[in-house]
Amino acid sequence: MTDHATTPGPAAHEKIDTSVPHSARIWNYWLGGKDNYPVDQEAGDAYTAVFPGIVTIARSSRAFLRRNITYLVAEAGIRQFLDVGTGLPTADNTHEVAQRIAPESRIVYVDNDPLVIAHARDLLHFTPEGATAFVDADVLDPERILAAAAETLDLTRPTALVLSNILGHVADHDRARSVVTRLMAALPSGSYLSINDGSRGIDPVFEQAQDAYNESGAVPYNLRTVDEITAYFDGLDLIEPGVVSVPLWRPDPTSATPEPVGEHGGLARKP
Repeated sequence: MTDHATTPGPAAHEKIDTSVPHSARIWNYWLGGKDNYPVDQEAGDAYTAVFPGIVTIARSSRAFLRRNITYLVAEAGIRQFLDVGTGLPTADNTHEVAQRIAPESRIVYVDNDPLVIAHARDLLHFTPEGATAFVDADVLDPERILAAAAETLDLTRPTALVLSNILGHVADHDRARSVVTRLMAALPSGSYLSINDGSRGIDPVFEQAQDAYNESGAVPYNLRTVDEITAYFDGLDLIEPGVVSVPLWRPDPTSATPEPVGEHGGLARKP
């Protein structure tokens, strides 16, 4: 297994298109990051003008991921992570959270956005005891993802698969479920699945804003019903409290009382 690697793929040499807003860069903008362009800022501002709560959703999503990883390392004993659709580096990336608790943790990030690839080195800092790697691959190519991840991870050992705000980019829900099934099928008993995605049924204003964004020519992101998000975990054992709005998933006891937002997620163990 390698300790520090970037596995290039078909998109490795594509130019970054700064003429069309991209969800990863807009998300980075909402999180207060600097890896975005004026076109992304304009799209982000247009979105928040209709639905200011999207910034809360973005930050709640990041906090959910942090609490998931903390549980997986500190309580479930997981030391390997496959983070697919990682997006641009921000605060509390998977490897940072995991290796603060268990320095020997090993993490593989997967994305195929040219800007994310350009910043992959920012994701490859790790403790001497652990490892991080980056794979340039599409979420719709699970076999390539698994083959490349096996260069860093021992996929015969329990591994956490992280799919944070990526499955909404797969237009067909059945196809998205197939991706999850194929990835989890390659992982052994005792592995975990962490998913969070934008949801329908909580906030009509959010849904209207997202539908308008999808019609703008930007890369679309499809909100799912709570039942559709829950279906990703079929055959797995959900960790309490199950699939809930992300601020309600094991909130920090010192935080203010959380309010539901239009983003649901959960964590489950493979029997």
